[in-house]
Amino acid sequence: MLKRLIDNHFKLAEHGTDVKTEVIAGITTFLTMAYIIFVNPSILSESGMDYGAVFVATCVASAIGCLIMGLWANYPIALAPGMGLNAFFTYGVVMGMGYSWEAALGAVFLSGFTFFLLSVFRIREWIINSIPMSLRLGIAAGIGLFLAMIALQNAGIVVANDATYVALGDLTEPSALYALLGFFVITALAHLRVTGAVMIGILGVTILAILLGHNEFGGVMSMPPSIAPTLMQMDIAGALDVAMLSVVFAFLFVDLFDTSGTLVGVAHRGGLLDENGKLPRIGRAMMADSGASMAGAALGTSTTTSYIESTAGIASGGRTGLTAVVVGALFLISLFFSPLAGSIPAYATAGALLYVAVLMAGSLAHADWEDATEAAPVLIAALAMPLTFSIAEGIALGFISYAAIKALSGRFRDLNPAVVVLALIFAAKFLFLD
Repeated sequence: MLKRLIDNHFKLAEHGTDVKTEVIAGITTFLTMAYIIFVNPSILSESGMDYGAVFVATCVASAIGCLIMGLWANYPIALAPGMGLNAFFTYGVVMGMGYSWEAALGAVFLSGFTFFLLSVFRIREWIINSIPMSLRLGIAAGIGLFLAMIALQNAGIVVANDATYVALGDLTEPSALYALLGFFVITALAHLRVTGAVMIGILGVTILAILLGHNEFGGVMSMPPSIAPTLMQMDIAGALDVAMLSVVFAFLFVDLFDTSGTLVGVAHRGGLLDENGKLPRIGRAMMADSGASMAGAALGTSTTTSYIESTAGIASGGRTGLTAVVVGALFLISLFFSPLAGSIPAYATAGALLYVAVLMAGSLAHADWEDATEAAPVLIAALAMPLTFSIAEGIALGFISYAAIKALSGRFRDLNPAVVVLALIFAAKFLFLD
């Protein structure tokens, strides 16, 4: 009876799959993205948020996103707090711009709510089609470089310098050595297509550091910590400040394009696109993503988004939402492993951040370097993010440079109203609000 209900709801037979295959696919996807359980609390806690509460929020928000995606949209796509946006939350908005983490959570909620409205009223396609591909590539690469800078800084590989701003740190320090070892191991395992390469690297470095006396072991399992310190602490009124407009837009913009790219990429890999090359039920998938972001902000974590690591489950045969449901269940089980998460040092996650940076920076290969009017904005957006330590500033400078260069080159046909309006808004912000 239960098997029939599952088959009818997820349409397993129609997709040429079965319960066993979907469960294996779900476990595979979870193993490739479980590193977020350790990395997200590590990053967000630096903003002043309670580590244990963020750990719980990460697991629950991920589970909510996966369950909505699986049960409602019926896609084998898993969700969790996005890499890059969590770093922007802490190092850009809170530590860089001086806003409270409560206001930053408010900005996450507003961006998720806006994303939800765009999905309901089907405006998302117009926005996606209005943004030039070169800007999308530059922004993706910039986030990767931003993560790389954070990883190198956390490991002490890059340090501050009064004369040159940055300089090489002491590579003989344990933190630098462990971070580099983790990066080397993760990259090698990923190349060898080992499932869970990132998590293996993080846990391997942590265990080695404990054995050598450089880290303390806090245990493996316990009851989940209290989520009270972050639950419903978002400051929406604070996020409505005019100066926060670029922050809300940055969260929205990155989530919108990250989600769109992930959905299409994963669906293409799994043969889930229709005869016209479009994704059926994309509205439901988008609303699952935006709903998870709002829920995550209420719980106490940065933007929750669809994960490209879902392709690992697709490659293992996952074709329906049952895969995502399995991932969601595993995130809930992870709630009982908070002592293990608390034992993970920053240098153990630095290697993982650096590896994710490599993947994201790869988008630079797709830029049109023969056309200077396309290549220049790509480089401006990509370099501005790590050098200003802000995804929002990188996006803004990318739009301004694209519009200005195209206009001065007489390439008005390459401009559209959305790009021009956004470029003017960002320029006005720099001139009058900064």
